[in-house]
Amino acid sequence: MNDFRQHQKPKVVTLCGSTKFKKQFREAEANLTLKGRIVLSLGFFEQSDHIEVTEEQVQLFEWLHFHKIDMSDEIFVINVDGYIGESTRKEIEYATQRGKRVTYLEPMI
Repeated sequence: MNDFRQHQKPKVVTLCGSTKFKKQFREAEANLTLKGRIVLSLGFFEQSDHIEVTEEQVQLFEWLHFHKIDMSDEIFVINVDGYIGESTRKEIEYATQRGKRVTYLEPMI
């Protein structure tokens, strides 16, 4: 039996992307967890689940997500069909400025 406690500390990855890609977020969570990563994701998916949020809540979620990025070693961008929205672009820029590794679900063209 493999004793994982002998290995290095696991990498922490924050998922970034549009809340309309709930299925892809869940798949990425599973795949990255199976690779031994600790995955930080979204609390809920207001676009996929049709949940209305206030502007104040949007700002809160952004603030929380930036803190998740701070806690992470890297971010993984859910860019289905190449889509990267304004909020996700800010997160990528934020992560890059802090020296975090940025990887993508789909290759960048």
